Amino acid sequence: ANTALKTFGKIDILVNNAGILTQALIQDMSEDMWDDMINLDLKSVFLTTRSVVNQMIAQKSGRIINIASQIGQKGGYELSHYAAAKAGVIGFTKSIAIELGKYGITANCIAPGPIETEIIAEINENWKKNKKEELALPRFGQAYEVAPTAVFLAAEPDGNIYTGQTLGPNSGDVML
Repeated sequence: ANTALKTFGKIDILVNNAGILTQALIQDMSEDMWDDMINLDLKSVFLTTRSVVNQMIAQKSGRIINIASQIGQKGGYELSHYAAAKAGVIGFTKSIAIELGKYGITANCIAPGPIETEIIAEINENWKKNKKEELALPRFGQAYEVAPTAVFLAAEPDGNIYTGQTLGPNSGDVML
């Protein structure tokens, strides 16, 4: 945050997009695997947001966009730690939307479905095959298909009255 402030003078948009993905059944999951997931996929969102929010409050504006996952909405086989972290991101986002709205700050989530990224490359092939068969659009998305959602939420007037929302470019994996 300090580098961004020194370079640009202010922070208007924060996108929290760090994440890892590992697999294990709950009975086989180590505490370290759980902690690594929670620290990177959830705690990092808190720490990064906390580092910029006072500056956004002072300027009375800002857009916070957190990348969650459809797994945080519905769970996933061998992904209980990932589901917990991403559900936490969704709950955190709703809470800060309530807290920060009075300062002109919006907070939203994007909960993509499986997207062809380095993270999904780590998942076993059987899981990927089964997941594609479950999707209404039976294919994984591409990053360039998700990015416009973030642009929409960050843009004016497009994202002006969206806050506390979870948008789901997920090939029909979650339909709310």
